[in-house]
Amino acid sequence: MPRPLTSPKKALRAWVVDVSMGYGHQRTAYPLRDLAPDGVVLNANDYAGMPASDRSTWAEGRAFYEFVSKTERLPVLGRLIFGAFDRFQRIIDFYPRRSHSEPTLQLRQNFRLIRRGWGEDLIRRLAKNPLPLVTTFFTVAYMAEFFNYPGDIYCAVCDTDISRTWAPPDAAASRIRYFAPTAHAAERLARYGVRPENIFLTGYPLPKENLGSAKGTIARRDLAHRIANLDPRGVYRAGYGRVVRQYAGVIPRRADHPLTVMFAIGGAGAQRNIALAAAGAFEPKIRAQTIRFRIAVGSRKEPRDLVRAGLIKLGLEKNVELIGAKTTTEYFSAFNEALRETDILWTKPSELSFYAGLGIPIIIAPPLGSQEDFNKDWLMTIGAGMPQKDPRYVDQWLFDYLEAGWFAEAALQGFVGVEKAGAYHIEQIVKNHAP
Repeated sequence: MPRPLTSPKKALRAWVVDVSMGYGHQRTAYPLRDLAPDGVVLNANDYAGMPASDRSTWAEGRAFYEFVSKTERLPVLGRLIFGAFDRFQRIIDFYPRRSHSEPTLQLRQNFRLIRRGWGEDLIRRLAKNPLPLVTTFFTVAYMAEFFNYPGDIYCAVCDTDISRTWAPPDAAASRIRYFAPTAHAAERLARYGVRPENIFLTGYPLPKENLGSAKGTIARRDLAHRIANLDPRGVYRAGYGRVVRQYAGVIPRRADHPLTVMFAIGGAGAQRNIALAAAGAFEPKIRAQTIRFRIAVGSRKEPRDLVRAGLIKLGLEKNVELIGAKTTTEYFSAFNEALRETDILWTKPSELSFYAGLGIPIIIAPPLGSQEDFNKDWLMTIGAGMPQKDPRYVDQWLFDYLEAGWFAEAALQGFVGVEKAGAYHIEQIVKNHAP
């Protein structure tokens, strides 16, 4: 059952609000839970006492999102449907630089629903104790501003670049403050009309349990063991040993875990067929314990059952570890723990692209949507990720990359090039601006 919206038992700093629409907005909110009353992140589309009309509006949006995500796998019709949807919410080319303050059709539709009362109940409940409001979904920020929420309003951006829907129609007059994960996202907000004083370049909020501190003490230790697996012949260290020691310290002779690859499927179960194809290709090496393969299946029953059924057909149900849980909070905790002993993360370029900052190289599965195209470009530009080859032959190309030291290089590039302390920066800004 969803938890009721109650006042905190002790004075804490902010309401943290996400939405369950894929994992992106929830995963972004998870590292910010220390800000929240009792450490509980509120879900805007699933709380006790929500009006039926609001629940229906949210449910329709989520159902459409999941339908589009699933149909993309269909050869012709699915791609036509997904292409039309993606064009509806696409991010326009970054260059040439120009202003894009004119609101889009999607943005206007959002505000039509808000003017009819969508979200008013949520904001009225939160306004009874007007802590600063930190949300990872722009629509919730719009609701708060439209219904005159008396506290500060913050919105944390989830991608490396963003569409016009992330800023309100009259962005220059808005009081919403934004946490931007990249300079590109910050500049986009400015082009959409957001005032400079309302844009904070913080970096993405990575999980604290994987960082250890704002300086990444745990992440640095894990990186050292990861490089021991990712550079088995010492090819990368032979050329860049000084740089490796500077950022990762002393590399152990043997890692504290076997070579481990984890494939993360999307919240709607997208791309599970890629994960299963990879499991099949890895089968001899999995059985020989040359490699440990994990599949992150999330918190929903259907994707988990479908993946398990596929592994049973391959005879690998006891050899491939499934990372999942009954709730998203439990799933994120299990996922982050598994990441500490994961050497390569294979995923579509979602918000997980930022996890390259933990020193984990990314194999980039095909993007789903305009924002993921930009995330892919960002990963490749900073050298922290590389597009997947044919998953049926991953047992060949992945080991070629290992022997060449390419994954070790990508791990260090991500660790050095991605801002890791986003969660700490966001907490400090909210604290400094609190009344």
